[in-house]
Amino acid sequence: MLKLFSRWRHDFHSHNRPQILRHLTKSHFEDDPPFSPILKPQNQKNKKLKEDVSNKKPQNKFPIKSNLPFDFRYSYSETNPSLEPIGYRETPKFSPFGPGRLDRKWTGTVAPLQQAADIAKVEEERNAVLGNPLSEEEVSELVERYRHSDCSRQINLGKGGVTHNMIDDIQNHWKKAEAVRIKCLGVPTLDMDNVCFHLEEKSGGKIIYRQINILLLYRGRNYDPKNRPVVPLMLWKPYPPIYPKLIKNVADGLTFEETKELRNRGLNSPPLMKLTRNGVYANVVEKVREAFEVEQVVKLCCAHVGMSDSKRIAVKLRDLVPCVPILYKDEQIILWSGKKATENTLNDLLHIVSEKKNARFLPFLPLYADTRLQNYAPTFRSSLPSPPTFDHLQHRSPPPVVYLPEIDSHHDFRRQARQHCPFSSLPPILLPL
Repeated sequence: MLKLFSRWRHDFHSHNRPQILRHLTKSHFEDDPPFSPILKPQNQKNKKLKEDVSNKKPQNKFPIKSNLPFDFRYSYSETNPSLEPIGYRETPKFSPFGPGRLDRKWTGTVAPLQQAADIAKVEEERNAVLGNPLSEEEVSELVERYRHSDCSRQINLGKGGVTHNMIDDIQNHWKKAEAVRIKCLGVPTLDMDNVCFHLEEKSGGKIIYRQINILLLYRGRNYDPKNRPVVPLMLWKPYPPIYPKLIKNVADGLTFEETKELRNRGLNSPPLMKLTRNGVYANVVEKVREAFEVEQVVKLCCAHVGMSDSKRIAVKLRDLVPCVPILYKDEQIILWSGKKATENTLNDLLHIVSEKKNARFLPFLPLYADTRLQNYAPTFRSSLPSPPTFDHLQHRSPPPVVYLPEIDSHHDFRRQARQHCPFSSLPPILLPL
């Protein structure tokens, strides 16, 4: 029965299927028009709102024109404008301000002014913003408000020094605060006077507090945030250019053997100071100067400072002390006082000797003078009075030989020495214990 039923079902569907399909084709598909999207009617109100929003969008006005009266650099306090690089690590065509965003041309290290600024006018505008000087009470109030470490208006100044974008950060803080706390760490702390100068010159403010590496920069009485100067931002940090080699194989004024001797002397000497990474180096220059009054070579230990910071420190000390870096090895900097400093020290000593006519200063000359400069000493020895002669003592018989008995203790030695000494009339000499 099941077979008969399944066969009947199959015959029914196969016989009626074409009729059903034909019926569906005629009723549904033959009269259907071709597909076409139905356009919705647009609302005119929405159209007007879109046009108003598009008109209100701020349009980028490039290139940016800035009235700041100085050349734009990445770092103002850590670069020397008088020193020209010998090469570039990237082409000067790529400006860190972005293509077409600044009205000044980037030369690889600086974006110079188009026209020279009027210094008198700039100084007058700055004094107008600063206004009358602050009284002692006002200064103490600002210092007490902003000098603490938990101050929210703080900018950290690192090894880059006073950078270009830092000027914009200072202006942003001045919108809601009268002063900004600046904490300086690393290489720029070697010359805090230079940091203070560039902060005041580039921002237009005034430093009212300075404690080692902590500064407070005041904006001025008549400062208006709405009329703040336009500071175009650098979009990335430019690659530093290539400068001449810092340490030469042979120091200027010396031979190779003398340079090698000074380097070995510096490596074998104890370090004057041990510097830390991102530390405060405010007293390093003074200590190096004091050390050069006694020694020709000074060693600084930079075990945790890093190679780049160590070279920056050597360059700073070369200009501030001044001195000559002669070696950088095993994270140690060897500094030489220089030929001029050695000659000046020798001339001072020889001047004392020639004026006082005293020969007791001559033995100390080798301690301060270079071996090549000791030849000047005989010229002054000829002008000194001749030492006393002891001809009348040549015919005198030698003193008798005295044999001391056995010595049991140190005090017995002193007692017996006084008894048997032929020069008993002289005061006894106190021997160290």
